[in-house]
Amino acid sequence: MKEIKAIIAAYNTIDFFTTKAALATVVKVEGSSYRRTGARMLVLDNGTYLGGISGGCLEGDALRRAQKAIVQDKPSVITYDTTQDDGAQIGVGLGCNGIIDVLFIPLHGAGENNPVQILSALTETREPRAVVCITSCNEINLLGQTIVYENDGAFSNLFPAKKIVFDVLNDIHRCLHKQSSATIIYEETGIKIFIEVLLPVTHLLLFGGNYDVYPLVRCARELGWDVTVIMNLQKADKYLFAAGAKLIDNKSGEQPLTDAYTATVLMAHDYKTDLSNLQQALKKNGRYIGLLGPRKRSQKMFDAMMLEGKPINEMDMQRIFSPAGLDIGAATPEEIALSICAEIRSVFAGRNGMSLRLREGTIYGN
Repeated sequence: MKEIKAIIAAYNTIDFFTTKAALATVVKVEGSSYRRTGARMLVLDNGTYLGGISGGCLEGDALRRAQKAIVQDKPSVITYDTTQDDGAQIGVGLGCNGIIDVLFIPLHGAGENNPVQILSALTETREPRAVVCITSCNEINLLGQTIVYENDGAFSNLFPAKKIVFDVLNDIHRCLHKQSSATIIYEETGIKIFIEVLLPVTHLLLFGGNYDVYPLVRCARELGWDVTVIMNLQKADKYLFAAGAKLIDNKSGEQPLTDAYTATVLMAHDYKTDLSNLQQALKKNGRYIGLLGPRKRSQKMFDAMMLEGKPINEMDMQRIFSPAGLDIGAATPEEIALSICAEIRSVFAGRNGMSLRLREGTIYGN
């Protein structure tokens, strides 16, 4: 979502009376690719661009293709096959080794099918959303048509190929359930679509105001995460305001946003405060609850809750990570912040955080 937000911000500065633009989107990947489906690149007619669709091996040609889409004022799909030994093929020898479909759509200041404007309405979503784009069809005027799934009825009315609409709806539900995007071909009509599942931005909720909060905020903001810090605001450094973190005074009683895409880290460095915050965090549905400090400190909290007649059930124990962070030998606040952010990402991605060289199968596979 960070890249999407950056593209939207850049798009909003374009004066379409003097400048033209196009959006390049990766809509299908077979084999290896540095970027996956959904990677985007905003291209202006003066040759400047933002974002990327590969590790650098395709951007030069994609820039030219996007400018061509601007001049012709019509969308197109280009397939880059970097699996062949043909030295003339773009990307050969540069590590791509995959087949990549890229959709190029010219952009206008306004329009019903403007993909950037469609995406801009979804950046603050707190639940998975599905965006369906037609990437191949017999009717050229349908290429690039993009529809946001709201519900079955609304989608059925908007989707142009009524013959396959129920099949498409089934695939949308499957993608939303798996929280995974997919490219699908419907042989009977020759229509190919890209169902992109946009997940909410990770929300990092920090309880504490000591110096070790700051590197954790910096790391999370660099990743594009939303950050909320609950602390004594009289002790808040101006950096927290400049970083775009939401600040809540720990005496205000204001309740922060907590949902399935929230990771909570308790770092008050005060036993009673952390224990109270842990009890409150367990009442919410956040997927990750991290505790700083040694394991015996956390166990003391668990035992105290047991004596109070509030034992932590097994399901909730699976949400608690103590000590918080992956085992990377972190010693400094910055390294600890890195290990915690990496662990949160692995939990939300359903991975175990191991070295990629030990992983069997593809890097991006489930």
